[in-house]
Amino acid sequence: MQKNILLLLVIFVSPVLAMCQRGEKKASETHAIVIDPGKTMQTVEGWGSSLCWWAGQVGDWEESKVDSIIDIITSPDHLNMNIFRYNIGGGDDPSHADGHMVKGKGKRAEMEGFKATEQSDYNWEADKAQRTIMLKIREKRPDAVFEAFSNSPPYWMTYSGCSAGNDDANKDNLKPEYYEAFCNYLLDVCKHYKEVYGIEFKTLEPFNEATSNYWYNQGSQEGCHFEPETQMKIIRMLYPKLQATGMKTVISASDETNIASFIRVLKAYSEAGDILDKVGQLNTHTYSGSNPERIKANQLVREIGKEFWQSETGPGGWPERAGGFKNNLLLARKMFDDLNLMQPQAWLDWQLMEENNDVWCLMRCDFKTQEYEIVKNLYVRMQITRFIKQGYTLLSTDCESALVAISPDKSEIVVAVNNPTENENRFSVELGKLSGQLKAAEAYRTGTGENCQKLPSLPFDGKTVNYLAPAISLTTFVFTLN
Repeated sequence: MQKNILLLLVIFVSPVLAMCQRGEKKASETHAIVIDPGKTMQTVEGWGSSLCWWAGQVGDWEESKVDSIIDIITSPDHLNMNIFRYNIGGGDDPSHADGHMVKGKGKRAEMEGFKATEQSDYNWEADKAQRTIMLKIREKRPDAVFEAFSNSPPYWMTYSGCSAGNDDANKDNLKPEYYEAFCNYLLDVCKHYKEVYGIEFKTLEPFNEATSNYWYNQGSQEGCHFEPETQMKIIRMLYPKLQATGMKTVISASDETNIASFIRVLKAYSEAGDILDKVGQLNTHTYSGSNPERIKANQLVREIGKEFWQSETGPGGWPERAGGFKNNLLLARKMFDDLNLMQPQAWLDWQLMEENNDVWCLMRCDFKTQEYEIVKNLYVRMQITRFIKQGYTLLSTDCESALVAISPDKSEIVVAVNNPTENENRFSVELGKLSGQLKAAEAYRTGTGENCQKLPSLPFDGKTVNYLAPAISLTTFVFTLN
């Protein structure tokens, strides 16, 4: 059922923090989080999510409910999200309606395209619901950053005649004779949104998990395989066309499903010699990936010198099976690893609203009845996105369970500690390397019985906070420097 937005302010009491080394340790052992303002990493551009598929459903809801949801997502006192990815739908063969995609991922996966056939005029009334959400976000957050991305070209450009993929999922589905038409289609949509709605996309991503082998004819959602060589052909064609529009939008790529694939495609781009100067931003998903791969990706991106997003992720990629709240904290652990080791400037979720589960969303809903409720994952995410704000710089520590940031004016230090284990863990936050007078920290915790609840003041000698993190919890400390 629908929850009042004030529910976000409900207080809850529980533990957080995690081990600085993988593997559970006894609470008697203290793990030090040493804060050094000289160990700067990336500056945070923001937090956010894709708009498909949830926005394509929720945008048709009663307006007051839509407004409440947008407030939850964008308000600085709630999720404080400012980056959103708009999906340019390809559109499937109309004869497939209510067929393979609905049976696979539900009606939400049947994205509307803007051009029904090669000969058709553009239908700019299409995709009204997703557009409604994007426009309301822009109204609420004038500083919002938008990316346009494609999961598949329109069905009529493909070998299979289906926007879910080729008969052979290991083969490209876009016919070579439609490469230029595909580029024009993406650019026409971007130009329309700028000219009619005043939305200029920061980036345009023509591919999505493109070297994966699960996009197949009659599949469960839009998807298209593109070999790295094909990606580069399209980038070479798209780049001058994009430049000619006069828009500030740049190409982002390659949005692979995991870090290993991102590294492989990025190396192909580098070896080609003429691609990276045409790509303005590097994107990857992190549905799976090891920490050595995260470190390697960071090294490659730093050498190239491009902006970098973790543009989509969700549950998975860890060996243990877990549901509910623990699953949410394991996803937070992935977030910490991504941000500390791979070091993207932005970190985005795949879905914000979903049916029938509490791990692939921040709000669980019924798209038909327009009922929704906040789930634990929202508070887990809010422990980070509410306090580590746009423009804050992350600081490196030796603790894998900590995420640390400093404000642009150096007046605030934020320390988040994740403990997804079944044990209590003892931590010390050491601030002796900071100059200036530190105020006692405010602390907020999400635990089994707490929802981003403000905690009582903790003992603080001006340089150190000692903290016993309860099992299955996430805690955020906010220190103020005079």
